[in-house]
Amino acid sequence: MTAQEPTPMTVAEVASLPAVVDLMTAARALRIGRTTAYALAREGGFPCPVVRVGGGYRVPTAGLLRVLGLETRTG
Repeated sequence: MTAQEPTPMTVAEVASLPAVVDLMTAARALRIGRTTAYALAREGGFPCPVVRVGGGYRVPTAGLLRVLGLETRTG
C-alpha cells in the first residue's frame, strides 16, 4: 500500500490562508510529506518559522509566504 500524496496548493489557496496554519497545511504548500515535515519541525530545520503550541506545531503564514516568494510588498 502506498500513501497518497496530498494535492499541492495553488497560489490562490496559499494567498487566502489565515495568519497562522497547522504544520500539515504549511507542508502541503511546500510540497513536503508528513513524516519529513514533522522531523524537520522537531529538529528546527523546517524551511520557515514554526511555533510549538501544546502538542502541535503552528506556522505563521507570513514566514510561509516569504519562503514561497509570495510575500506582499508595501511602501
